[in-house]
Amino acid sequence: MALLGYFLFLCGLTQGLSSYPIWWSLAIGHQYSSLGTQPILCGSIPGLVPKQLRFCRNYVEIMPSVAEGVKIGIQECQHQFRGRRWNCTTVNDSLAIFGPVLDKATRESAFVHAIASAGVAFAVTRSCAEGSATICGCDTRHKGPPGEGWKWGGCSEDVEFGSMVSREFADARENRPDARSAMNRHNNEAGRTSIIDHMHLKCKCHGLSGSCEVKTCWWSQPDFRVIGDYLKDKYDSASEMVVEKHRESRGWVETLRPKYNFFKAPTERDLVYYENSPNFCEPNPETGSFGTRDRICNVTSHGIDGCDLLCCGRGHNTRTEKRKEKCHCIFHWCCYVSCQECIRVYDVHTCK
Repeated sequence: MALLGYFLFLCGLTQGLSSYPIWWSLAIGHQYSSLGTQPILCGSIPGLVPKQLRFCRNYVEIMPSVAEGVKIGIQECQHQFRGRRWNCTTVNDSLAIFGPVLDKATRESAFVHAIASAGVAFAVTRSCAEGSATICGCDTRHKGPPGEGWKWGGCSEDVEFGSMVSREFADARENRPDARSAMNRHNNEAGRTSIIDHMHLKCKCHGLSGSCEVKTCWWSQPDFRVIGDYLKDKYDSASEMVVEKHRESRGWVETLRPKYNFFKAPTERDLVYYENSPNFCEPNPETGSFGTRDRICNVTSHGIDGCDLLCCGRGHNTRTEKRKEKCHCIFHWCCYVSCQECIRVYDVHTCK
């Protein structure tokens, strides 16, 4: 508890928050829980730049979807990194919800920006298709001719509108002529592009007795887990960049170029970074690392989730844990299932 309190104090400091996307804090804590019962007061959202404030006031009815998008992005980040030394931990009661981790231009920062921007585009697009907002709806522009055996129907999701909202809102603060803004803009766009690239036709059959004589189809987003898996692969293969400075009419401008010329240059779909990540083995208030002590590890794995790597060579403890589970289930005609309750013993391995 003392360590947690220390981090809460540290992350509550205003140091470095000027460039931190602290509006993400709308997606956790009491601010998020009140979205369904109270109208959003744009002026009360922390960290909005003037462009974001104007956008919020003009499109206030979709702001709950913006918050929902950041939340699903955070949840997906925590799923994808659940077995790694840095597991996308958020800090409650702090505007900097990831602590100092995002202060550096690392792979982790690249992934978080990409998944959050993708989450906003995804949630807004889905909300529009469900009719939750009056300013948007279904996509009627990109249907084209129907295929053999099917016709257009249902509600095609308007991913262009969702991406526009994400771009206008999330990128509004990334207008500085420095390398970090250039990196954030690139990774934000890579997140949104991942949604567009994974749009697919979803169809429903019609006909007597499910004969599927005719199908109606519409454009649909994938499950967000697909986006998370895809961006996690992009994290693993992210391109390291170097910062270059050059003078333009508006003054000095920083841009990014690949560090290694013999590697393929990153595309708009790749993630980029230019600072190395800490190892996250030990608690470090400067980097925001919580360390890996007491983390559950997989004793049979040779990967990063295994006890050797996750515990950073410190070894692990093993304890037994009893769990109640349903067992000996029987299906009864008709129609219910009855189960007994069994107690099973498991070994739980945690890092020293």
